[in-house]
Amino acid sequence: MSIQQIVSFIAFTLLVAFITWWKLRKADTGSQQGYFLAGRSLKAPVIAASLMLTNLSTEQLVGLTGQAYRSGMSVMAWEVISAIPLIFLALIFLPRYLQRGIATIPDFIEERYDKTTRIIIDCCFLIATGICFLPIILYSGALAFNSMFHVTEAFGISQNAAIWAMVTVLGICGILYAVVGGMRAIAIADVINGIGLVIGGLMVPFFGLLAMGNGSLSQGIDRLTQDHSQMLNSIGGSHDPVPIGAALTGLILVNTFYWCTNQGIVQRTLASKSLSEGQKGALLTAVLKMLDPLILVLPGVIAFHLFQDLPKADMAYPALVNKVMPLPLVGFFSAVLFGAIISAFCGFLNSASTLFSMGIYRRIINEQATPDQLVSVGRRFGFIVAIVSVLVAPWIANAPQGLYTWMKQLNGIYNVPLVTIVIMGFFFPRIPAIAAKAAMFLGICSYIVVNYLVKFDFHFLYVLACTFCINVVLMLVIGAIKPRATPFKFHDAFAVDMAPWRHVKIASVGVLFAMMGVYSGLAQFGGYASQWLTVICYLIVAAVVVYLIYSHWHERHTAPAELASDVKDKS
Repeated sequence: MSIQQIVSFIAFTLLVAFITWWKLRKADTGSQQGYFLAGRSLKAPVIAASLMLTNLSTEQLVGLTGQAYRSGMSVMAWEVISAIPLIFLALIFLPRYLQRGIATIPDFIEERYDKTTRIIIDCCFLIATGICFLPIILYSGALAFNSMFHVTEAFGISQNAAIWAMVTVLGICGILYAVVGGMRAIAIADVINGIGLVIGGLMVPFFGLLAMGNGSLSQGIDRLTQDHSQMLNSIGGSHDPVPIGAALTGLILVNTFYWCTNQGIVQRTLASKSLSEGQKGALLTAVLKMLDPLILVLPGVIAFHLFQDLPKADMAYPALVNKVMPLPLVGFFSAVLFGAIISAFCGFLNSASTLFSMGIYRRIINEQATPDQLVSVGRRFGFIVAIVSVLVAPWIANAPQGLYTWMKQLNGIYNVPLVTIVIMGFFFPRIPAIAAKAAMFLGICSYIVVNYLVKFDFHFLYVLACTFCINVVLMLVIGAIKPRATPFKFHDAFAVDMAPWRHVKIASVGVLFAMMGVYSGLAQFGGYASQWLTVICYLIVAAVVVYLIYSHWHERHTAPAELASDVKDKS
């Protein structure tokens, strides 16, 4: 364990903590709006940074890099395909959420269907958070830190004991951030850590390529594109973790759940200052997701070239960082990883607190609860969930098929049924509450049977796509047989400014073609003639960027003139 590594880690961590405290010293973190939704004050850059940091935690860095170590760049679908659901969030989901002024996704479920359906969804979220989301974040973080800081060797303890120790430390730090500071503390820390994560995340493949080229970046790139070049192919085959057919069907549904209905993610956008800021934040996040292949997937391919004998694929990322990064930078990057872990942990912990206090506690236990009571109950419940997750996390050590795939399969039990009832609730106003309950029950049971009890050689993402189609048909049939007495209508709660960003559609087109360009640019390594498609995609993206820059410049320079003209007319 190096002194330089420890000093750089502590210095950056304390810097983030100090800046967060300084920004929070006069902020409202005790009220219901302040604790759960940061006072509905977040702007686009903060929303995007917070979304990225919640998404980019060690379960991504460790798990996805491990998949790439085994299977190559095709696993980038988990990240790059997210652009499509983020467009859905900006254009479809967020306008409806903010119009209703909701604090949680189950708030909408209750308004659209009924109280019982809402409680079912609350329980699904809370169970998934306590036994899936948070433990996986803690375990993957402990795995990375044990490797980078050599905790086992430094203290002469077993790896199991080191994992327990690191999980406990990470859990305590997460509790201090989330339970005490709430959403605003998380969002402020996310901005700082987000900058560090992008810088540190790009350093890892840079130094990795230098190592591959024996100190020469160009030789490293040559080796990457010539030796085992098939590892760079973006198009997944039938035996890859993410076949291209699954990426364009079930994966879009999984990512729609994650970005559009997962409380831990959507809560960032629900705290938007306005619809326009929320839409900008969602699309800016989609743009940043295009960097993920470099930060999350390419390191796995580089590790494949440098290491051929790792005992577990999930060790690829920490092993690569240890080998190629200079010691002071290992400490800095460890601090960035620490921030990413705390961000994701805090985000889901704060969401669990919100769901319990605003949902189960206020709906079942104490319907007359005051806002102060809700915040107090949320903090106490968050503490309990954090303790449970610390106790569960070390038992994930033997996850089958790698950490990342196991996590996604487990979440598939309830995520597509939830997406189904939200989407159908948007577009079919006469579908009744019984249809939502039936879809949840059938979706959960059928997925468990097909994916866990009966062994079919069928990718779980295709199972999810089939589940979605069956649930849609089921809800339409029930809606036709027993429709609601009155159609559901969206009424404006006047919680935020609902004027949309005027360029949201053209920006969405640019994001979509950027995603296609990333895919087609790498598909050529799989033998696909995709060069011209890549050129066309990036020309369209360039045109959209020029248009947006010109529009922004034009608006800034014409607004003062129009204002002066209005003042002159009035005088």
